[in-house]
Amino acid sequence: MRVLLYVVVSLFVMGCGSTKIVQTTDVNPQTTKSSETFTDAERIGEMMNYLASDDLKGREAGGEGIEIAARYIENYFKSYGLKPYFETYRDTLSNFKKPAYNIVGVVEGNDPDLKDEFILIGAHYDHIGAIEPENGDYIANGANDNASGTTSVLEMARYFGTNKTNKRSIIFALFSAEEKGLLGSKHLAKKLKEQDLNLYTMLNFEMTGVPLQGKDYFVYITGYDMSNLAEVSNRYAKENWVGFLPTAKEFNLYQRSDNYPFHEEFGVPSHTFCTFDFTNFNHYHKVGDENSLMDFGHMATLVNKAIPVIEGIANAPSQEIRLTK
Repeated sequence: MRVLLYVVVSLFVMGCGSTKIVQTTDVNPQTTKSSETFTDAERIGEMMNYLASDDLKGREAGGEGIEIAARYIENYFKSYGLKPYFETYRDTLSNFKKPAYNIVGVVEGNDPDLKDEFILIGAHYDHIGAIEPENGDYIANGANDNASGTTSVLEMARYFGTNKTNKRSIIFALFSAEEKGLLGSKHLAKKLKEQDLNLYTMLNFEMTGVPLQGKDYFVYITGYDMSNLAEVSNRYAKENWVGFLPTAKEFNLYQRSDNYPFHEEFGVPSHTFCTFDFTNFNHYHKVGDENSLMDFGHMATLVNKAIPVIEGIANAPSQEIRLTK
């Protein structure tokens, strides 16, 4: 998340040990489960250990490491029945000098009328690469920022790709070059707008690797008061799942992640789901953003809670999420 660096407190930074990549090609499908138990901590951990390993060198846009991540995402989409949204899964950025790619797949809706309406679910998969060394460690692995959001979106894609329970069509987009100024999402939002996509809503996932503390809700959304998304989400979740974080409004996080270009281009409800609140994680854009600090059980719970929310939004007879501002 492109938040202001001065609001992040610097604490002790852990050194990182290399986690060797063992999977580079196909992803093995898993027997379909109900959304309540669809994923678990072990599976989440395996994916996180891949995406945030030292071998990916911090996934900087245009670098060698992010290319490995791109291939992983492509293979994942293919394995679980997502079709490429464009000619291939790769969407080459037009606003970045080095070769960089969004990875974009789609699960077509199963309703003959509603399938022409689209929900876009996204997260950025890039990070900042190699930085100033601390205790001999120079790789900013980006586990929380944003291998966590990427893993969450991939597991949601697996659910809908294998079950195909969605009446509306769902685009799953993993963005590159967010850390360079939201370039991947800006490129895709503009491109889809030029193609006159009928976009209903954009749901983005950012820094979901550690749980909130002392809150009576599980996750917050940026731009909370700009639409009724929280109300709709909580109804489908059957609990107070989404809440309001004052700090998110104070630091204008609504404009600092990949939801915002879709708000600008389409003028539709576009929000980011997040569990980083400036007090529960102290390694933003540091080498200490490691998998050892992530809560894989929390991440699995987030995915399992998000699926019925997205399913409800995708299958409602009318568009329930509306702008209030």
